[in-house]
Amino acid sequence: MKELRTTSILSQFPIFSTLSEIELERLDEMAEKHVLSKYNFIFLAGDESDTIYFLLKGSIKISTHSSDGKEVIKSVLHPLAMFGEMAVIGETHRPDFAQAMNNEIHYCALKVEDFKKLMQSNFNLCSSVLTMMGGRLRKAENRLEGLIFKDARSRIIDFIKETAEDRGRKVGFETLFKHTLTQQDIANITGTSRQTVTSVLNDLRKENLIYFNRNSILIRDMAKLA
Repeated sequence: MKELRTTSILSQFPIFSTLSEIELERLDEMAEKHVLSKYNFIFLAGDESDTIYFLLKGSIKISTHSSDGKEVIKSVLHPLAMFGEMAVIGETHRPDFAQAMNNEIHYCALKVEDFKKLMQSNFNLCSSVLTMMGGRLRKAENRLEGLIFKDARSRIIDFIKETAEDRGRKVGFETLFKHTLTQQDIANITGTSRQTVTSVLNDLRKENLIYFNRNSILIRDMAKLA
C-alpha cells in the first residue's frame, strides 16, 4: 500500500473541512499514525481519556461489558469516523474499550489538549464537533428506545436497515452491504442472543426479504423489510 501523508487523509474527515492549509499542517505535525491487527485494543476501559482518534482504514467496535460479563457493542465504526471524543468535554477515564475488527486497521491519535487548541482557534471546528456529538447522542437515544419498546426481530431488522442506509450499495431495488460482523456481534449490538439472530436471519431469508452469507447481506427490497 502506498503511504499517504497524514494531512491528505485527515483533510477527508468532514469535521476538518473548514481547516486552512496551515491548520492541516499543524494537525499533521500533532497526529500520530498507527497500524493495528485484528482483536487488538486501541484503548481499554479505565484508561485515561487524554487522546482522541480518527479511523483511516478498517473497522473497530466500541464496547463495554455488562455486570454479568456479556459484551455490549455500543457502535461499530468505519473509515472517516472520529472516536474517543468524549474526552473533549470532560471525560477523564474510558468507560468502554475500542477493538480492531479487521486484519489491519489504520488510525491517527491526537492528544486532547492539542485538539482543544485547534478548536479554540477555529469556531467552525467547534460547531462541527458539537453537531457530530449531537448526532451520536440522538442515535444512542433511538437505540435505547428500541431496546425498551421493540422486540428482538424488530431490533435486528432495524440494525440491518440502518447499516444498509449508511454503508449499502443500491442495485436496482436491492441493497447490498458488506460487513465484518459475526452473528454474535449482531446479537451484542441489538441486545439479543446469537441464536435469536440466526433464527431471524433465516426467517427473513425464507421470506425472500434478504440473502446473506458470512461477509454480506443483500436486502431484496428496503420498503418490504419490516
